[in-house]
Amino acid sequence: MVWCRRLHLQFHALILSTIVMHALVHSATTIGINAHPVDVEADLSFGLMGFCIVGLPDKAIKESKDRIRAAFKNSGLSLPDRFITVNLAPASLKKEDILFDVPIAVAILQAAKLIDLSEAFVEESLFLGELSLDGQIRPVRGVLSIVHAALAAGKKRVIIPVANVQEASLIEGIDVVGVATLTQLVSYLRGELAIEPTPSTFQQSVQQATHLVDFNQVKGQQAAKRALQIAAAGRHNILLIGSPGSGKTMLARRLSTILPAMSFDEVIEATKIYSVAGLLENRALITERPFRSPHHTISQAGLVGGGTHPRPGEISLAHHGVLFLDEMPEFTRATLEVLREPLESGNVHISRAACNVEYPAHFLLVAAMNPCPCGYFGDRKKQCTCSSQQVHKYVAKLSGPLLDRIDLHVHVASINYDEIKDAALTGKSSAQLHEEVMQAVAVQEKRFGALRNAHMQATQVEEHCVLSPAAEQVIKLAFDKLGMSMRGYHKILKIARTIADLEGAALIDRKHVQEALMYRSLDQVTQGA
Repeated sequence: MVWCRRLHLQFHALILSTIVMHALVHSATTIGINAHPVDVEADLSFGLMGFCIVGLPDKAIKESKDRIRAAFKNSGLSLPDRFITVNLAPASLKKEDILFDVPIAVAILQAAKLIDLSEAFVEESLFLGELSLDGQIRPVRGVLSIVHAALAAGKKRVIIPVANVQEASLIEGIDVVGVATLTQLVSYLRGELAIEPTPSTFQQSVQQATHLVDFNQVKGQQAAKRALQIAAAGRHNILLIGSPGSGKTMLARRLSTILPAMSFDEVIEATKIYSVAGLLENRALITERPFRSPHHTISQAGLVGGGTHPRPGEISLAHHGVLFLDEMPEFTRATLEVLREPLESGNVHISRAACNVEYPAHFLLVAAMNPCPCGYFGDRKKQCTCSSQQVHKYVAKLSGPLLDRIDLHVHVASINYDEIKDAALTGKSSAQLHEEVMQAVAVQEKRFGALRNAHMQATQVEEHCVLSPAAEQVIKLAFDKLGMSMRGYHKILKIARTIADLEGAALIDRKHVQEALMYRSLDQVTQGA
């Protein structure tokens, strides 16, 4: 009797061992623009029917069980009559966004033996996607970053929403399989449906930029055009100061036409940011340098990034491009001051209770402002109605430390009727200015690779900004008279170095320093402010 009971229990345990099943598939999530691998485990066991997701998921991920249950039902599939436990490992990593519906569904199907994936296939594959209630597979954010990381991790294929295929296929060397529905995915995994991987589209996506604007459309303003060319050649931040209608915005919007083309790494990095932000839309790739122009009412979080789960702000969306702040003194002082660290480091750190995120923010700042509250201080046509105190107070809205980080301060004068009609005042075209910029960039690349003059460290300034005796005398006098900070002094040297590079001069001469000093006019206005 006893041995019969033992035999019965052993047989019952054997049956349970074949029913209690476990499976694992691979996925990933993003923090900032960086991807982190996530293992999705599913366990089916006896007990009351239930569905539990663990592993530090956020609320949207916890709701996956309801989407998956409805998607299975509407796709002609049934969830196993078992207690389902899903673990997202590592548990120490906070999981956000709706990336895991598809990998959770695949893990459950594998655990329930509704599909039979080989161990090699599982190890070589990565799954992403959101499920709708009717079984459609919806696109998700951050796919480019995840696919790029999957390739580096040795994965051979990614199985993703078909709407994300164009974005993911930019990465060469990994198979991109797009699926539209849960039914289609199951058929593919069972070997009943063949889906050819999408070929890489990177080369087709990279097209020569065609600009509708050109510097020869701007009448006059030769001094401002020269300053913008220096800014483009050395990556110097620039502030345009002039009365309303003088052409500040028109000039700023043409700066991108003379900037160097984006490199492969810059294209991928910029596209990653837009992918994480969900702003790629119908574009496969960010091939032109971004131009972002936020309104002066923007919040700090909108400018630098933020939110409960931090997203990129305008300064990160301008990464490797131009951030244009029109009417700069109208931005709140607190909003402007948060630019100081990114301007210095090229990154922005966002700390929240949920996580700490770092986004790249290596942008060229172009700012514009009126010279006074009424806008006509120093204008040749209209009389200014502001007192000297009002003028000083208006300019002083920009703090000294912030102005120290803006290399070029350029006055943009209004033009008269004769200048508008004079065809000779159109000046050089964007193509001509771009060619000269590229010559100066080539000198800098030979000198120190990808670094530009504006980003030289103190030791590099000492090494590469060698002055003639006449230039040394000029800058010494300016340093004492203007009461420059060390940063301001180095700014002058860096600008002078760029001017010399545009002329192909190895030694910084007197004229280069004198021109550089012309672009630091606000140092005198804000001295002691």
